[in-house]
Amino acid sequence: MSVQFEEQRRVFKLDTAHTTYMMGVTREGYLGHLYYGERVEHFCTQDAFRVAEYPGPAVREREKQGFLAVFPFEYPTGGVGDYRESCLNVRNVRGQNGCELFFDSYEILCGKPGLEGLPASFGNKDEVITLKIVLKDSVLKLSAELLYSVFEEQDVITRSVILKNEGEDSLTVDRVLSAAFDMDDQDFELLTLNGAWARERHIQRRKLGYGRQSAGSVRGVSSPQEHPFMALVSPCTDQKHGDVYAMDFVYSGNFLAEAHKEHMGNVRMAMGIHPEGFSWKLEAGDMFTAPEVVMTFSSEGLGKMTRNYHDFFRKHLIRSPYKDLDRPILINNWEATYFDFDADRLLGIAKDAAACGIEMFVMDDGWFGKRNDDNCALGDWVVNEEKLSGGLKKLVDGVKAMGMKFGIWFEPEMISEDSDLYRAHPDYAIRIPGRRPTLARNQLVLDFSRKEVRDTVYDMVYHVLKSADIDYVKWDMNRYLSDVGSASLDAEHAGELYHRYVLGLYEMQQRLLDDFPDLLLENCSSGGARFDAGMLYYSPQIWTSDDTDAIERLRIQEGTELVYPLSTMGAHVSKCPNEQVGRNTPFDTRANVALAGTFGYELNIAELPEKDRKRIPAQVARYHRFHSLIADGDYYRLHSWEDAEPWDCWENAAKDKSRALVTYVQVLGRPNMPSRRIWLEGLNPDAEYRVSKIWDGEETVLEEGIYGDILIKAGMLVPALGDYQSCLFVLEQK
Repeated sequence: MSVQFEEQRRVFKLDTAHTTYMMGVTREGYLGHLYYGERVEHFCTQDAFRVAEYPGPAVREREKQGFLAVFPFEYPTGGVGDYRESCLNVRNVRGQNGCELFFDSYEILCGKPGLEGLPASFGNKDEVITLKIVLKDSVLKLSAELLYSVFEEQDVITRSVILKNEGEDSLTVDRVLSAAFDMDDQDFELLTLNGAWARERHIQRRKLGYGRQSAGSVRGVSSPQEHPFMALVSPCTDQKHGDVYAMDFVYSGNFLAEAHKEHMGNVRMAMGIHPEGFSWKLEAGDMFTAPEVVMTFSSEGLGKMTRNYHDFFRKHLIRSPYKDLDRPILINNWEATYFDFDADRLLGIAKDAAACGIEMFVMDDGWFGKRNDDNCALGDWVVNEEKLSGGLKKLVDGVKAMGMKFGIWFEPEMISEDSDLYRAHPDYAIRIPGRRPTLARNQLVLDFSRKEVRDTVYDMVYHVLKSADIDYVKWDMNRYLSDVGSASLDAEHAGELYHRYVLGLYEMQQRLLDDFPDLLLENCSSGGARFDAGMLYYSPQIWTSDDTDAIERLRIQEGTELVYPLSTMGAHVSKCPNEQVGRNTPFDTRANVALAGTFGYELNIAELPEKDRKRIPAQVARYHRFHSLIADGDYYRLHSWEDAEPWDCWENAAKDKSRALVTYVQVLGRPNMPSRRIWLEGLNPDAEYRVSKIWDGEETVLEEGIYGDILIKAGMLVPALGDYQSCLFVLEQK
């Protein structure tokens, strides 16, 4: 059994295939962290709490504060003597902050309960076991249900918390994180994902020093600047070696991920909703559910951590009927037309695309209201028949007649001041009365905390989608929240707006999927500003970045692939020179890099050189040939071009080791250099493989039979390439 409780020691033990997590209950009733790491078969004793060094209050009440300052709490609280980062701060009706939780009971459940109103992982009783530990504060009359769900096969433990006000007085929650644990410092390094618009999720790694080090967002979205993921790694950890403790947050709003190394050398790792701008009123009998944190431990470096997350998200978070299917290869008209289009021009792009084997046409921004630029009409989700003469159905039917699917762009969370919706309901926008709201892209954010706002917008979206046979929706969101105020929330509840907004967003997307169960939904937020596990629960793929330049995408995709499956990344071949950096990248390289995702195009085919245009059918066929490897296989990062040498390389290997695809990109050529040696992974050492190379549109066999152990240990040679050149290597078991 993966969850056990040893009554005599009062120790909980949670086992996955390769890891163990242990907690214990002290004689006072505190729940403390004992161990997380490689799997062990026996139980720790409570000596690991150092209770002999720092006697607990049951032994020495006069030194309780000193004990609390070092005890490894499983769910730390504030206001009573632990001055490290807390998970929970609660004010009573007098405005006083103090909460102290003691063990009350536990329950072991087969399967996993959902989290009301929130995205969360799932699994049947044979795949997951859940431990529910109830802690209580008898003074506040507050209970905290700590939920630990153990996914044994993927080496993952998820955590969340449900607070219940069991008293008669109201309580105010000012801080509620979802997970934390304490451990001794191992000379840790901190790994996070940071960036900006068009530079999302670059890997950052630095030594963990004393004090609080964090990643977080207060933008109302998970953000491109900092990402809701954090890992602590032992020194010299690489793809194959070293210990990794990782957390990822299943949430799409403000977050805080924190590592706190304090004066005694202990480290507290914690994650949850960012406390800035947050408070939640708990009336008598009310509950609050905190979003889920996904934890994994790897003793085999970052590569094993990555594969744990990939397998877990694919099997236990993504729900779409498309998750196990080849995604339709799309072409998006944005970079081809921007706002300057009509039905005939769109049909022309679709016709050219269909002739090349592209499977879906997506109409982007500019089809609704009076939208001829980005200064107006958001909120007016009515087809502009001056552009689309004959209406949307006529255009869709025309595209369908070519054998293609049809997709459409929305930005349902936004409103323009120059819109019919705003003129009718200015209070629908998030804003502070009496203050001129801060604009971004000349638009405001709709107050999705309000049901009437959600209903108004959804009715418009629903009508459009019902009017024609639409297969795909790109759901965009192009600015952050500011001037955070709601016409429907009084002073006592004003701090709830950020979270209620996210809950409203989730409700909207679930409603969309309930009404259109076969719809392929792709989330987007100014590129990759909301690429997070929360959104993956609703959409199997997310727009990775607005920067589609293949060379820039190497960093972006490497950081994204560190945590999320390749099949979740929207990845397109775009026009050149690239509008973000002005770079001219070879057509094959653009396709090879985009192949590591949900392959598509964002350009005007008619403007392509004939040589490139003729290669599209082969690229389309190549995506379908290798999709199962990319979507379901094991991912290995063989080299990062930031590691001193300007080349990039990754591998996708079938789980049965029968075949593999290796992608090699030479970022910068070097003079007078020999061939490059790369060492492969994920192969059967005793099997023979045929090795082929795809270069310049041609596939040639390099080896008819070479054993896997040679490819793994002796490596494979890659000839020198020029700037921005790339090639693919295909390995198939004989």
